[in-house]
Amino acid sequence: MHRVEYLSGSFYIHPGATDRALRRYREFVRPPGRRPLYPQESFCSCTWCSFDDVRHARDVLEEVLERLPERARAELGRLVKPLDVVFLHRTLPDPFAHRREWRTEFWWYRRLTDRSERG
Repeated sequence: MHRVEYLSGSFYIHPGATDRALRRYREFVRPPGRRPLYPQESFCSCTWCSFDDVRHARDVLEEVLERLPERARAELGRLVKPLDVVFLHRTLPDPFAHRREWRTEFWWYRRLTDRSERG
């Protein structure tokens, strides 16, 4: 993982980015209860502030997963998959995602946003 972070060449993948992304993702899905959670957009796109948007944290995890060797990918995947399950259960689908000007192949961008993350 450290090798991927050091050698990636990506603006958002840098030493410590995977840890920060994983912590941010866990933090988002951690609040107890059943109320829906709504990711918030980051208002700054710098390498640190962009993690305010949990979807960016998930982007970073996805990019790292794609670059890792098979064994390390499986290990990180075992940490990310249960968080994905909680994210899917605690966020709501965006019924207008298919009409958006921008489209993404990533499912975590097709969830409702723009409200307080705490419900």
